[in-house]
Amino acid sequence: MFTKFEEFAANQMLGQPDSPPRASGKLYFSEEWQRTVFGMAMALSKQGYFEWEDFRQKLIASIAAWERDACGGQTTWDYYERYALALIAVLEEYGVIEAGELDRLAAS
Repeated sequence: MFTKFEEFAANQMLGQPDSPPRASGKLYFSEEWQRTVFGMAMALSKQGYFEWEDFRQKLIASIAAWERDACGGQTTWDYYERYALALIAVLEEYGVIEAGELDRLAAS
């Protein structure tokens, strides 16, 4: 069940370029990691680690970059990949994680 913050955040995105995928009016996740990253963004913003609108702007920019760079069909569309990249960008911007920290952790 959504709290007021989650309801506000999800509804703010309806009909916008950053709107999450839906099926029968409900948020749609095809894989568990997508649900996890979505929940992480909501929880971290709600706890004050970053402003929700700053995350949304990163997400919109991430989607726009994919649209710009995907000419020729060289990459496939994945909303939650863009969502995760935007989350990483806003966490780095706010100093929650260091730039490249996740790459270093994944490599070790």
